[in-house]
Amino acid sequence: MASFLGQFKSGRGIVRALVSTGFIASGILHFVAPDSYAKIVPPALPAPLTLVYISGACEILGGIGLLFPNSRKFSAFGLIALLIAVFPANVYQAVANLQLGGFMNSPGYQWGRLPFQGLFIWAVLWSSNEPTTENIKS
Repeated sequence: MASFLGQFKSGRGIVRALVSTGFIASGILHFVAPDSYAKIVPPALPAPLTLVYISGACEILGGIGLLFPNSRKFSAFGLIALLIAVFPANVYQAVANLQLGGFMNSPGYQWGRLPFQGLFIWAVLWSSNEPTTENIKS
């Protein structure tokens, strides 16, 4: 248990904990409010609710997987693939100006969140890569 908690003492560990928590929370929301997520699934894709549940489950599992060294890399690449896969839904929400309620109705939010997808990808990749003595230069 001490070694598990020890990972959160570094900057990467803290970012990893934040990223993990964000994905787990977002994944849970896919099950709590699936209709909101289904609205942003592009119409060309089949079974929006099924896709919402699948992506939510992947977010939860990926977020948990980031916390464990044996599954960290696999989870990171899975989450990066997921972020790339859901990007068209974010674009669709902005282009169609979908009204989901509250601050998500703002075009500033809808368009502003698009560049953050790259930041999320970077955060997942960076936080999942623990430096070793071989790749640290003195």
